[in-house]
Amino acid sequence: MASPVLRTPPAPSSLACEHFAQLLAFETDCWDTHFAISNDRQDFVLLDVRAEALFQQGHLPGAVNIPHKRLNQQSLAAYDTNTVFVVYCAGPHCNGADKAALAISQLGRPVKKMIGGVTGWLDEGFSLLTD
Repeated sequence: MASPVLRTPPAPSSLACEHFAQLLAFETDCWDTHFAISNDRQDFVLLDVRAEALFQQGHLPGAVNIPHKRLNQQSLAAYDTNTVFVVYCAGPHCNGADKAALAISQLGRPVKKMIGGVTGWLDEGFSLLTD
């Protein structure tokens, strides 16, 4: 009898390759984001989509705060239409980054979600900044 893990067999390698390649087109992680910021290779706008009060309590270095409910053409007008946004929220228990990514993509702009959010950032041992 198969384990619970293999009761549903793994996808064929060709499908797995397609799936994971697509997944990486939508997501990045805390380590890659930290590396880009720390090595002067930040070629994206890091967008904290939590409430302003939470942003003030602590946010990622270089992040801009636009709560996901305020994302619209006007709030992004200062950025070129080709600007890539990397959005994050509180963490895996929060879907604010998903809502933000949806709003940004509906505006026709490129976006990725940083998985883990603030919780993941702290779990990796990285620090937050306060204003």
